[in-house]
Amino acid sequence: MNFHTMKRILSLAAAILFGMSAYAQVPQLRSEVFDLIDLERPGMEQVKALHAAGNDIEAAKSLLDYYKNRKGVATPDIKDPAKVTISEEHQKWADDGLKHTFFVHKGYQPSYNYGEDIDWRFWPVKDNELRWQLHRHKWFTPMGKAYRISGDEKYAVEWTKQYIDWIRKNPYITDKGKVFTDGPGEGEVKADVDPDVENMRFAWRPLEVSNRLQDQTLQFQLFIVSPAFTAEFLTEFLFNYHRHAEHIMANYSDSGNHLLFEAQRMIYAGTFFPEFKNAETWRKSGVEILNREIGVQIYDDGGQYELCPHYHLASIEIFIKALDMADLNGFRNAFPQSYIDTIEKMIMFYANICFPDFSNPCFSDAKLIKGKQMKTNFKKWSRLFPENQAIKYWATDGKKGALPEHLSIGYPTSGFFVFRNGWGKDALQMTVKAGPPAFWHNQPDNGTFEIWYNGRPLFQDSGSYVYAGEGEVMEWRRWFRRTASHNTLTLNHENIETTDSKTLLWQPEGDVQVFVTENQSYSNLKHRRSIFFVDGKYFVIVDEAIGDAKGVVNLHYQMPRGKSTNSRETMHFNTEADNGCNMKLQCFGPEGMTMKKEEGWQSPDYMKKNKRINASFNVKKTDNTPVRYITVIVPKEEAGDNPSITAKFLDKGYNANGVKIQVKVGKDKKKTLSYTL
Repeated sequence: MNFHTMKRILSLAAAILFGMSAYAQVPQLRSEVFDLIDLERPGMEQVKALHAAGNDIEAAKSLLDYYKNRKGVATPDIKDPAKVTISEEHQKWADDGLKHTFFVHKGYQPSYNYGEDIDWRFWPVKDNELRWQLHRHKWFTPMGKAYRISGDEKYAVEWTKQYIDWIRKNPYITDKGKVFTDGPGEGEVKADVDPDVENMRFAWRPLEVSNRLQDQTLQFQLFIVSPAFTAEFLTEFLFNYHRHAEHIMANYSDSGNHLLFEAQRMIYAGTFFPEFKNAETWRKSGVEILNREIGVQIYDDGGQYELCPHYHLASIEIFIKALDMADLNGFRNAFPQSYIDTIEKMIMFYANICFPDFSNPCFSDAKLIKGKQMKTNFKKWSRLFPENQAIKYWATDGKKGALPEHLSIGYPTSGFFVFRNGWGKDALQMTVKAGPPAFWHNQPDNGTFEIWYNGRPLFQDSGSYVYAGEGEVMEWRRWFRRTASHNTLTLNHENIETTDSKTLLWQPEGDVQVFVTENQSYSNLKHRRSIFFVDGKYFVIVDEAIGDAKGVVNLHYQMPRGKSTNSRETMHFNTEADNGCNMKLQCFGPEGMTMKKEEGWQSPDYMKKNKRINASFNVKKTDNTPVRYITVIVPKEEAGDNPSITAKFLDKGYNANGVKIQVKVGKDKKKTLSYTL
């Protein structure tokens, strides 16, 4: 017996003797596993013989030996379990997990303790995500890495206990499993529902089930060498894993990113455990769905149909993870060239709508992704697309490759349009969102925009802050999601009823570039927004509210954080930051227009929000006469700079075929801006 084996045995004995807890049941031999596995596979001869002889405990031990020595199956996430590393953060998750303080969600820190006798239904804040994501077991894989690195059996013993405890306390209700498979904001459960059935909504939602399917392939590799990973535990693990995969097969989400995640993870399940009789069915199911959905969920311009940068990026990762699994295990030909070409198109879409540091607009439910993470992504993408010169340029910080030849670019199908005067961090850029109807993570924000200037963002979108839940959680969800929390137009501060913008004009070349979009925001009020990008220096926005609606037309702008001056007399805001990124906004409207400042917020991440001003310019509409605004936004470096701005309409009233205005900024000559449709 060598030193390392003796160390593991002593460590295991200590972990059991002074065990972390006495809450968990001992794993039971699940003989049903032998009916789920193809015992005719090469290497299963002894397992088959022992099972046929009725000696299932010895058959289970033989099966464990088979898995310990199995070759030819790989995952892209862990290529050699003996060479894993662990971050300081994940080490903390592992150590906290030993004490049942579980890392569940970055939005809720410090993590909650779930009790010595784990309460898997503990819901300290009525945020659905907090309860759903508990069942993703995010600390399990870090515990496995901590075990492999340290050799300390306490991690393996505790993991097996928690794994069995979860199975026992989260029963799978086969005849009611579909009841709680709906989306993130749906399906609140009534108080009189059986607690086990209510718990199905959280523990067995297909998205969480698929998350466990993927991550348990990693945990299996990390822990299988432990003496705590007994033959009995193996049968519990395999039986539970099989149940997970079959649950997904019967309960795939109808659409959206959930469906993509579930399909990709079914590919993992069917590939990593080919011994299951149904493994090939699982794998082919995932492949078929991804091949189909990449043509359904990805528009011809490369945008993902939820119109949310966060889930667009997640979808890229999903499609690539499936491809990586196929590459490692010899079935890449299951994905046609069109699948790979679409991934490349998605990457270029994302790169173009992001800012020069590759931070993203926080449109819809997007979180703010930082440039460091994107650098890692570009390196990975460049390996997949070595001929793409732009991806290579971004992956190497410009040492290789080349920037795209274009500056401004539009994606008419998805409704994202980008004005820019350069690719450097000192560039001026506006990204506009004005697209078709979308899905749950989309927000009623048609016409909104963000601006980047001289290394920093201006007019950041509000973001999402939270997703869904009860009480205050939903109040915040509604605030961040509402139309009035975006840079666009409302009637009586109410959410727009329709999100189906039509692009009327996109002219991305010349000294004056133009974008015109129109949305029937309400049944009786249409919003036309025209944006002029003038000389690569400033923006002029014309907003026209057309229809017989009566009430107050509100034009909203989410102001940059920090000190600013403003005037209700001249209807302007002038920021005074010392970071070289400032702007002056001035709004021109009909007589009687008022300006109002309200509380505003910007959320860069889940459960994080920063205070700012939400300004609105308001006009009372009493008849069929269209309400028309001109807003001029002039980015500038110096806080004290206060350029004079004038603007007026040159046409006599609303013209469905175009617009004509005159603008003067600072010492520049007067400019006439117009277009004809």
